[in-house]
Amino acid sequence: MRRHTSDIRSKVKWGIVGIFALLIVSGVFVYPKPVNTVISWLNEKAALALPLVPDKPFKLGLDLKGGAHLTYEADMSAIAESERSNALEGVRDVIERRVGGIGVSEPQVQTSKVGDSYRLTVDLPGIQDIQQAVDLIGQTPILEFKEINTEPPRELTAEEQEELETYNADAQKRANDILRRLNRKESFEELARELSEDEASKVNGGYLGYLTSTTTEPEIYAWAASSTAGTISKTLLTTLDGYNILKRGGERESGPEVLASHILICYLGAVQCDNPMYNKDEARAKAQELFDQATGDNFAALAEENSTEPTVSFTKGSLGWVPRGLAVSEFENALFSAEKGQIIGPVETAFGFHVIYKQDERIGKAYEVSRIFIDTRSKTDIVPPQEEWKDTGLSGKQLSRAQVVTDPTTGAVQVSLNFNDEGTKLFAEITERNLGKQVAIFLDGQAISDPRVQNVIRDGQAVITGAGNIQEARMLAQRLNTGALPVPVELASQETVGATLGAQSVSMSVTAGIIGVVVVMLFMALYYRLPGVLSVISLALYIVVTLALFKLIGVTLTLAGIAGFILSIGMAVDANILIFERMKEELQQGKSLKVAVEEGFKRAWTSIRDGNVSTLITCALLIWLGTNFVKGFAIALIIGILVSLFSAITATRVMLRFVVPWFTARDGGPLFLGSGRHSKEQS
Repeated sequence: MRRHTSDIRSKVKWGIVGIFALLIVSGVFVYPKPVNTVISWLNEKAALALPLVPDKPFKLGLDLKGGAHLTYEADMSAIAESERSNALEGVRDVIERRVGGIGVSEPQVQTSKVGDSYRLTVDLPGIQDIQQAVDLIGQTPILEFKEINTEPPRELTAEEQEELETYNADAQKRANDILRRLNRKESFEELARELSEDEASKVNGGYLGYLTSTTTEPEIYAWAASSTAGTISKTLLTTLDGYNILKRGGERESGPEVLASHILICYLGAVQCDNPMYNKDEARAKAQELFDQATGDNFAALAEENSTEPTVSFTKGSLGWVPRGLAVSEFENALFSAEKGQIIGPVETAFGFHVIYKQDERIGKAYEVSRIFIDTRSKTDIVPPQEEWKDTGLSGKQLSRAQVVTDPTTGAVQVSLNFNDEGTKLFAEITERNLGKQVAIFLDGQAISDPRVQNVIRDGQAVITGAGNIQEARMLAQRLNTGALPVPVELASQETVGATLGAQSVSMSVTAGIIGVVVVMLFMALYYRLPGVLSVISLALYIVVTLALFKLIGVTLTLAGIAGFILSIGMAVDANILIFERMKEELQQGKSLKVAVEEGFKRAWTSIRDGNVSTLITCALLIWLGTNFVKGFAIALIIGILVSLFSAITATRVMLRFVVPWFTARDGGPLFLGSGRHSKEQS
C-alpha cells in the first residue's frame, strides 16, 4: 500500500514538473525577446555561439494588418450554365496562387453568386502595391504546353566578363582583409555579425550548426573533418558561391553511413528516365545479367559502360558515403541490410533496377561550424541559367475541353484533353519531335503536369496519367478548363484598410484582455483561496499555450479572433468554478479533503463536458457557414476551449493532488476553501 501511494505521489510530482516546463517553454516561444537578450549577452561576454530562439510573428488578418479588399465580377456570358460553377472555382484557385506569388500572406478568396452575377472577394493582408495585385488578378488564366529546352545559353560579353572579374577580385580583397583582422585577434563572432554576407547565419555570429556529410557544401565539411575544435581557417576556403573563413567547434556522431556504388538500369515509364533503352522486363533482365557479372574489381567499369544514370561518366557509379534518410526506402533498406563488401540486386525502385555494391560502413560525424562568408558572382548571375522548358505555341486557346476519365483496363484515374483543329495539328507536331521525352503543362507559369510522350498523337486527344486520386484529377481538369475558357474578371469595388486602425484595435483589445485577466485572477484567488491560486496558474498556462498554438499552427488573427480569445479567457475558469463549488458541497457533507477533491472533479465533469461540447458544435457551424471574420472568431474560440479543458481538468487536478497532503482532514476545509463550517458542525 505504501509503495502504491509512493508511486502515485511520484507521478504527481512529475506532473507538476511537466506543467511548469510547458508553461516556461510556451512562454519563451510566445515572447522570446528577454531570453534572446540574455543569449546575446552570453555570446558576447563568453565568446559563445548559442543560437537564438526563433521569433515567429503572429499572423494578422486584413483588419489588423491593413491591406486591400477587392470585389470582382466574372463574365460568364461565354460559358455554358452547367460549367459556370466549375469555371468560377477554377478562377478562384488561380487567383489564390497569383496573389501568393507576389508575397501576400494568408490571402483569402471567396466566391459567391448574387442573382445572375458571379463574384469573387479577395482580401490581401499587408499588400503594399495594390495596383500590382489588381493588374495581376485581372488577367485571364494562361495555359501553356512546353517542351524541354535544348538551346545553348549565350556567352558573356567582354564588358560583362570584365565586370564579373572586377567584382570577384574586390570580394577576395575584402575576405583577405577579414583574415588579417582575425590574425590581429579580433572577435570572429563580431566580424561575422558586421561583415558576413550570409544573412541566415550572421545574426548568430556566423554559426551554421552541426554539419554532416550530406551538407550542400562538402568543401566546408571536409575542412571541418580535418580540423580540431577551436581552429580558425588560416586561408580562404573557396566554394561555388563565395569565400569562406571558418571556425570549428565540437563534434558528435551523426549515425551510420555506407560507402556505396550502384548501376542503374532505367526503363520506359520510370521516374527521370529521359532516354529509355529498355522496357521494364528488358531492364530487369539486363540488371540481373550485370549482377551475375559484377565483382568488386570490375564494378566501376560495368557501371561506366552500362548504367543509365546521367552522371555516370564521371562518378563511375560511386555514391560516396550515404547516410540513412538520403535514398528512397527500397534502395536504403537493401543497402543497409547488406554485408560489407557484398553486391546485391536487382533492387527495384521508381527510378529503375539497381545493382548495389556496399564497399564500407562507418559511424558518421557531425561537426560544429561557424563562418564568415563573402559572396562572389558567377556567369549565371549575369546570364540567367537556360530555362528548362520552352514554348511550343500550343496553349489553352487551342484546348476544347479537359475532363476526368478512368482507364478502361486498369481503372486508374486520368485526365483527358481534347484540342480544336489548330491544336490537333500543333499537338501532333509536338508529340512527334518529343517521342520518349516529357512535355510540360503550365498554368499561370507554374508546371501542373509533365507527362512523358509515349506515342505520336494525331487525333487531338491525349490523356494525362498519374493524376493520383479522383480529387486531384478533378482539380487538374478544373484548372485546365479554366485556363482554356475565356473567363475575364472585372474589378467591381476596391477598399483599402489602414494598418493604423488595426494597431489601435489590437492595443485596445490587449488592454481589455489584461484588465479582464487580472480581475478574474483576483476573484479566483480571493474567493477560492488556495485552489483559486492554483487556478490562476492554470489560467496563465492556458493563455501562453493558446498563444503558442496560434503562433505554431499559423492561425490568422482577426479582430474577431482576438475577441474570441479574450472571451475564452473568461470561459476558461468556468470549469474550475464548477469543480470548486462541487468540492465545497462534498466538504459540507463531511467528506475528507482528498475525497472531496476527487469527487469534485468526477461529479463536475458531466456539466463541463456538455457545456463545452455545445459551444464546440456552435463554433463548427460558424466555421461552416460564417464569413472569414466569423470563422476567425470560431477558430480562436475552439482552440481556447480545448486548451482550457486541459488546463482545468489536467493541470489544476495535478496541482490539487500535490497540495492536498499538506492539510489535515480537520483543518482542510477552512484553510483550503474557506468552506469547512458545515463539515465541522457535522463532525
